Formats: sequence, C-alpha cells, structure tokens
Amino acid sequence: MKHAHTLIRAALFCGTALFTVSALSAELLKPREVDAIPASPPDRTLAYGSDPNQFGQLFLPKGEGPFAVAVVLHGGCWKKFADLKNTLPMSDTLRNAGIAVWNIEYRRVDSEGGGWPGTYLDVGAAIDYLRTIAREYRLDLKQVVAVGHSAGGHLASWAAGRHRLTKNSPLYVEDPMHIRAVVNLAGPARLQSLSAQQQQKVCGSVPVTQLLGGEIDRVPQRLHDGSPSEMLPLGVPQILITGSLDWLVPPALGEEYAALARKSGDRARMIVVEGAGHFEVIAPGTAAWPTVEESILSLVNVARSRPQNDSSAD
Repeated sequence: MKHAHTLIRAALFCGTALFTVSALSAELLKPREVDAIPASPPDRTLAYGSDPNQFGQLFLPKGEGPFAVAVVLHGGCWKKFADLKNTLPMSDTLRNAGIAVWNIEYRRVDSEGGGWPGTYLDVGAAIDYLRTIAREYRLDLKQVVAVGHSAGGHLASWAAGRHRLTKNSPLYVEDPMHIRAVVNLAGPARLQSLSAQQQQKVCGSVPVTQLLGGEIDRVPQRLHDGSPSEMLPLGVPQILITGSLDWLVPPALGEEYAALARKSGDRARMIVVEGAGHFEVIAPGTAAWPTVEESILSLVNVARSRPQNDSSAD
C-alpha cells in the first residue's frame, strides 16, 4: 500500500511528470492525466457477456480471503469518451488496501446495443457475474460495495436500487446481486437535474436522451426505472463525494440527491472536498483521494462487523 502510494505520488509531483497536483494548484486534473497515473495491471480480465464491451478487470489482494468487493464503474457521459483505464489507478490502489475490485466495462450510448436498455443491463449482468466467479476467486458476496465516477456514479447508485424494479420493467431481473453500499463520486443521481445545456457543454451532446432512448418528459417510465432518485429508498448506505471546484457535475446536484435520499429514509451523506475538481476524486495521490479511500473502507468495515451468520447481509 505505502509502496504503491509512493510510486503514484512520485509520478504526480516530480518535475518530469505529465501533470502536477497540489492543494494550491489552480490546474485541475483531466481524464487522460488520470489514465497516465502508474498502476499495476489487473490479476484477471474476464468476460461477463459476448459483446467486446462486456468484460471486467478483477484485482485481487494478497491473502487467502474471502475478500470484500468494490464494483468500480468509470464515467465518461455514458459515452466512449472514457473507459475503464480511467479507473484502473484507483482499482489498483484499492486492491493494495485489501479490497478485491471488479472494474467493469459496459456498452455505452454510442456503442451498438448500448443506451436503453443495454447500458443498464450490462451493469446488472456484470455485477451478477460476481456469483459465477466468487468461489474461484474467494470473493465475499456479503460485502459488495458499488463505487462509480461521474456517469458511473449514476450507474452505481442505480445498481444498488435495481431490486426495486417491477417485473414489467425491461431492466428487471429476478434476484439481482445485493449491493451493500454505494460511493458515488461526482455522479448525477437525479437525471432530470441535468439540463440539456449543461450536458451539451460537458459532453458535446445530450447523452441522457440517448441513455433513456427519448426525451425525459416523454419516457416517464424509463426515467422512473433508470434514475436513482426515482427509485428511492434504495435501502443501503450512500456516500456522495464531489470536489468543490467541479463544474462538470456541481456539488449542488449531489446535495440535492442526498437530501431526497434522507427524506426517503436512506442513510446518505454528502462530502464536498475543497479545492478538488471532477477527476481528483478518482486519482490516488491527490488531496481528495484519502477521503474517497477512507469512505470506501468505512463501508466495508461496517460489513465486516456483522455476524457471519447474519443472513440479512445478502
């Protein structure tokens, strides 16, 4: 763990690095700079479906297990703007902290078969695939936490609530994998709060329309089934973390959702990291990262404190 952090900090702060991060810097990280953070490769790359985008990277800690699991979902406006390379550094760092990581790829709105309902179905299938590989890789399915960034934060929150879908929904599956908790990193959890103008500015298009397969006001049932805010209460602890300087998905959006979640009866906490932007929250070595890592570990520790024979944990 310390060795990994030393390497990352060296790359972040040395004069020959591609970028510089400090609390006093006005220059915020960009996605390709996060991709460039040194990281060790995954232990396994496994397909959960037949499409080239239906695969995940499995990171396994040292030890015998069973290991708690962080399902990690990258962002990128639900488009091919980013892929799971963007969350590889954080996946490696969480592995070094003792957590197994399932860093997943999925069809996006500009992929064949992506959008409605394919993007959602892929996320659900990837998470359910943990049941297939749990025994071989010593995964503790009672301790599965979803961690998503940006558009992936939306999908992580959605995955935690999909047990609430009704049988008439095209996103419904019987007995979905239980998510114990969610860490949503600068992700929009209330889709209708994203204005078309903001989406156009950030994403170069209006991807929520592509994600739902129609304008929000014309597909109310899809909005209900595909936006975490409409699925409340999710029934699991939720931590939302956003940088104070994040103009892509401003802190106000997380605060709005957290208030709605608490009103529904959920445990939801919003953390605003001063001086951080949109990508600092997924970059090990930044001032924002300890807050993220500690939040994830705190949810795993809650899970570990439960009695081993507590059947309600799954």
